[in-house]
Amino acid sequence: MKIGLFFGSFNPIHVGHLIIANYMVQHSDLDKIWMVVTPHNPLKKRSTLADDYDRLHLVTLAVEPEPKLEACDIEFDLPKPSYTVDTLTYLKEAHPEHDFVLIMGGDNLGTLHKWKNYEILLRDYSIYVYHRPNYDLGELQTHPSVQLFDAPLMQISSSFIRKLRKDGKSIRYLVTEGVLDGIEKGNMYGKE
Repeated sequence: MKIGLFFGSFNPIHVGHLIIANYMVQHSDLDKIWMVVTPHNPLKKRSTLADDYDRLHLVTLAVEPEPKLEACDIEFDLPKPSYTVDTLTYLKEAHPEHDFVLIMGGDNLGTLHKWKNYEILLRDYSIYVYHRPNYDLGELQTHPSVQLFDAPLMQISSSFIRKLRKDGKSIRYLVTEGVLDGIEKGNMYGKE
């Protein structure tokens, strides 16, 4: 099976993430996409993240209706901070029956040369990149391992959703009903 790995803090997951994931699974050769919840991205502050399992729960709620999308907690048991190359190496050993593909936004492709062992990623894996406006894809966009996609994008961010919650404003339609319900029941991202 060919599985796309869509990594993210998903703090929280929103409809923009889901639109990209659905587009990629419908318009590529991927059989499934695993939404990999990252406990600690080395490029982000840990203090801004909700609990790992709360974020995983929200991703599970978000992808529940779509059989080709799946929540994944593989990085929870790996050393922190999480490095993509280490996760892919682990997955390749644990699941040799699958081919793994890295999914990323064009903003990440332009800085991929700063990632740990990025040469291994380019050598051993396909990388499916969705365009992001106003980002230079850099010279790696023509690399044989890179395939570009024009997925529909929305101007939504998890930080915007967190700010709305903190300000006591509605996030309806920015997240799925299940995620909204999970956030409200868990009293997540509200005033402190």
